[in-house]
Amino acid sequence: MALLEEPIKEVKVLKNYINGEWVESKGELVDVVNPATMKVIAKVPISTREEIDAAVEAAQNAFYDWRRTTPLARSRILFRFKELLEENFEKASRIQTQEHGKCIDESRGESRRGIENVEVACGIPTLMQGYISEDIAHGIDEWCIPTPLGVFGIIGPFNFPFMIPLWSAPYAVATGNTIVIKPSSEVPLSQDFLAHLAEEAGFPPGVWNVVHGGRTVVNGMLEHPKIKGITFVGSTPVGRDVIYRRCGETGKRCIAQCGAKNFMTIMPDCDVENTIAAMMTSFFGNTGQRCLAAANAVIVGDDDKFYEDFVAKVVDRASKIKVGYGLDESVQMGPLRDPAKKQNVLNYIEIGLKEGAELLLDGRKVKIEGDLPDDCFVGPTIFQNVRPDSRLGSEEIFGPVMSIMRVKTLEEAVEIANANPFGNGHSIFTSSGKAARYFRYNIESGNVGINIGITAPMAFFPFSGMKDSFFGVLHTQGKEAIRFFTESKVVIERWF
Repeated sequence: MALLEEPIKEVKVLKNYINGEWVESKGELVDVVNPATMKVIAKVPISTREEIDAAVEAAQNAFYDWRRTTPLARSRILFRFKELLEENFEKASRIQTQEHGKCIDESRGESRRGIENVEVACGIPTLMQGYISEDIAHGIDEWCIPTPLGVFGIIGPFNFPFMIPLWSAPYAVATGNTIVIKPSSEVPLSQDFLAHLAEEAGFPPGVWNVVHGGRTVVNGMLEHPKIKGITFVGSTPVGRDVIYRRCGETGKRCIAQCGAKNFMTIMPDCDVENTIAAMMTSFFGNTGQRCLAAANAVIVGDDDKFYEDFVAKVVDRASKIKVGYGLDESVQMGPLRDPAKKQNVLNYIEIGLKEGAELLLDGRKVKIEGDLPDDCFVGPTIFQNVRPDSRLGSEEIFGPVMSIMRVKTLEEAVEIANANPFGNGHSIFTSSGKAARYFRYNIESGNVGINIGITAPMAFFPFSGMKDSFFGVLHTQGKEAIRFFTESKVVIERWF
């Protein structure tokens, strides 16, 4: 097993980045563990309320000058930031693999998607333009001017430690706001690295801040009156019942992108080989720890031979996926993030068996490439005869588990998908334009794939979501992010 060089070679004690300085926290330190090797690679502070308050105050103080910095000047700093990200592309990608466990090519894809958001935000001189109507009445002109609001909090998840904060951060600072980022304490190294690059790019002190921690930091963000809005990615119970609700109570803007149970509808006229290839990445990529991962494969039609042949090919392909350390470039699937997440997947395998589903591929028996501990590894797992109203078929698992269902018609497939409370990223595989249009029109999903397994929008489109997958009005990325991070100031002007 030939491994790429690990970027983190010694245990690194992380500091907060506040007001342009690297500040040692007074909070306790907890271990950051590489889930493939179970070795400690860093220690991250669980910061105090005083430390998050200090970061917010620094961001507020920096806001007054930053909002007066011209959009062109802000754009130039973002261009420099983008340049540094490109120069450090491979290191950033390997950090993601080392702290999260995903395969290196998945990390490289994450890095590219994050950088693309910086690229879009570089266009802020155009994206932030207002508009004017002359002579709305005799001698009176009216303007609409987008203006920044102040300080925004960005709360990152564990599954995409590099990319997801970049759904928000570039747009927030490009529009003249300042930010405080709280990374997941499970995977804090990517945002620590990004903060170093932001500092090198030339963001003034206080514009870009990073505070590590847990509930104390989140509560500090939610309660602080100078934070104007929060972006959050995480579970539905936290996003809906904590973040969205408390932002509403305090008048903060909110984007809460939450859980999912994504349905992939497979028509009998699909391109079988391309469909199965897409299924492998959609169900098992990132070890299933992705809010756009497919969870339920709904095979349409009453052709028994097609069903049996198709399922056999899916199981055969999944059984050949190489599982191991993501810094081995031959590996196709890494570990789950930690032992608790592995145990959650194991629990759902037991639930599926008790509910009467048939286990076709048992990920508990996976062969791991190399001499690695099995604390976090589960292989691709496939069930068939799964009921859509069962726990296996209806609840978010966040692991490499495929549940196969069979229905007679496309209408029935859409009906069972729409009956699920989530609506994040459903897809259909078909060669029929009529079927694709029916699906696109009727499916209740914020992101929809037509012969696309992972329905991830490009950076210049919003990352959408519906029902229990999203709480808010506007979305991250692109033009909607610009609207979220600005307020419309309307000026009615007359001169005598």
